[in-house]
Amino acid sequence: MKAVFVQDAEKIEIKDIDRPTINSDEVLIKVATAGICGSDIHTYKGLHPFRKPPVVIGHEVAGEVVEIGEAVKNVKVGDRVTVEPQKGTGESEGVMTGNVNYSDERLAPGMGDWLGTMAEYFVSPEDLVISLPDSVSYDQGVLVEPLAVGVHAAFKGDVKPNDRVAIIGAGPIGLLTLAAVKAKGVTETVITDVLDYSLDVAKELDVTETVNIMDNPNWIEETKERMGGSFDKVFITAGVPGIINQALNLLKKGGRVVTVAMFHGQQEVDIEQLQQNEKEIVGCMTYNRPDTEEALEIIKEAKIPVEKIISHVLHYEEAAHGFEIVNNKQDNSVKVLVRFDS
Repeated sequence: MKAVFVQDAEKIEIKDIDRPTINSDEVLIKVATAGICGSDIHTYKGLHPFRKPPVVIGHEVAGEVVEIGEAVKNVKVGDRVTVEPQKGTGESEGVMTGNVNYSDERLAPGMGDWLGTMAEYFVSPEDLVISLPDSVSYDQGVLVEPLAVGVHAAFKGDVKPNDRVAIIGAGPIGLLTLAAVKAKGVTETVITDVLDYSLDVAKELDVTETVNIMDNPNWIEETKERMGGSFDKVFITAGVPGIINQALNLLKKGGRVVTVAMFHGQQEVDIEQLQQNEKEIVGCMTYNRPDTEEALEIIKEAKIPVEKIISHVLHYEEAAHGFEIVNNKQDNSVKVLVRFDS
């Protein structure tokens, strides 16, 4: 079968490899569509903490089940599915509590023997497979996993409908966090970015205000002024230097910052502001099954057009181009999908 490899830093290759075999509790999925995620870009750049080249890349997927193991009970051949691509191992806290994202040895596609989703076929344990309703396309189905990140962020933020919410970063995860927050009933939202075309997508998701912070040293004051004050919740969806304190400066007393982005290195924290104003900083790591189920429900209800974030759908032979435009923020790229079914 054909598979997309990150062969080395910023080097994508299409290779022929053996079609994988399945164990008794696994299913084989013929991949229709896979997505390029921000963490895939970290791998592409050689910066990911545990997913290292050479590797079959990808963890977002939608497709059709074509083979099932003899112990599989709840999935059948022909099912249209997506996958929650993480599993805990051993007797870690995540496994014991049901919070897989707490697992010390959390496995994901592209780790060990578990190949990534950017291939003609992908293997998943049955218990990670999620059926897609007929009303949800494969392209929409790929968005279940990244939307689950936004849903989990909203959960960690304890979002309430009357909250005033700011999101720093209008990449795919920032935009899907916006969708998740709006699904909670929030009506006062602002999102910031350095790219107008990403902010335009946020407008299609009915954000209240957008602020371009490029060459705008007063963006924090401008953002608060546009929204009538400081924010109850601030979501960080861009892991750039200085962003923690910027988020704290947007936050009202007693408010909460949720760190969703993948960070590299240390961040400064204004501990005086944190302590004296009883502000909170909360970590947010992937998602759990309830978040994934809620994400699918948001897409199924079609009240929030999350598919608006899809800017490109490329054939898998164009995967290198897809990674290049995402990495370099070219061609107005937001969410780029890679298709295997045509």
